[in-house]
Amino acid sequence: MTNQEKFKNWFFKYERRLSSGALLFGFILDNLTLTRIDLFYDNLVLILYLFVAGASILFLHIIETKNLTGKVFSNIKHTLPISMQFAFGGLFSGFAIFYTRSASLIESWPFLLLLVALLIGNEFLRERYGRFTFQISIYFFAVFSFMIFFVPTLLGKMGPLVFLLSGAVSLVLIWGFVRALDAVIHEKVQKSKKYLIASTGSIFIAINVLYFTNIIPPIPLSLKDVQVAHLVERVGIESYKVVTEEQNFFEALNPTKTVHIQKGKSVYMYSAIFAPTDLDTKIFHSWEYYDTVLNKWVKTDRIGFAIVGGRDGGYRGYSVKSSLVEGKWRVRVVTGRDQTLGRIEFEVKFIDDATKLEENII
Repeated sequence: MTNQEKFKNWFFKYERRLSSGALLFGFILDNLTLTRIDLFYDNLVLILYLFVAGASILFLHIIETKNLTGKVFSNIKHTLPISMQFAFGGLFSGFAIFYTRSASLIESWPFLLLLVALLIGNEFLRERYGRFTFQISIYFFAVFSFMIFFVPTLLGKMGPLVFLLSGAVSLVLIWGFVRALDAVIHEKVQKSKKYLIASTGSIFIAINVLYFTNIIPPIPLSLKDVQVAHLVERVGIESYKVVTEEQNFFEALNPTKTVHIQKGKSVYMYSAIFAPTDLDTKIFHSWEYYDTVLNKWVKTDRIGFAIVGGRDGGYRGYSVKSSLVEGKWRVRVVTGRDQTLGRIEFEVKFIDDATKLEENII
């Protein structure tokens, strides 16, 4: 038995384990290396994944179309799907990490579920990775998902126009990639032309619908901290004093906090939001009261403040609400387009005497 035959037998015997290992290795590598969405290294890792995925698609079809034979080409042909899976696994795990940091699960779960499904399903899609149209479709989705946060980070701006620019850049890149493929595998590209236009067009429309219905998280922003307090004030240049109620262990575990105030007193909302360096935008605290008569949340105030990116712990800001009524309240931390970064729910109860408080300098 030749070395080539031994390699093929070994490869097919351990193919599923190699696939799972590639996926697991990519996910672990991303968690260890991807820390900030605006760092050169983090973006370079994702760009390299995109390059490996694109190169794997290109060389796989060159070998198949040109009928390149021999031990070297045979071995490369059988390993390219694994390298493609590794790259896509790394990309989707990276996207899951970054998008999850920017997401409110209640609003963004459909898109996050799609990313997780692609990450997990990547292991079982090897047969489909052999299909040209499927490869290009997944690759376009990866390119678009990357550009959604890379372009705002690069420009230091975010909003609908920047998102549309991200989509336009993604379309130009995938068009250039397909043109490069057309130069070497013309017949296959022309045969798949209608399907490529339909699939990429459908993905482009779907992502736009998800964005303009606020299902895609407001990446590259991410909520680092949010607290309901009795007082928030700036201390010096770098710190804030946040005064909150003393809580026992079980009260701290309750997601819905209870705020005890004397009637007429105010409640403060503190938040820390990470934004990439040089990105300036505006954030709003949307104060909402649950109306038991109407049986729905009613917005009472929308208080905004500008943030500047670059700080690891997030840009800190607060809002204050007076004339509260007893009952359930919540504050959503949102962008100008009402994309939700996160929220906190609490119940206001009036008391006669002051409650026990604690101060934290953050």
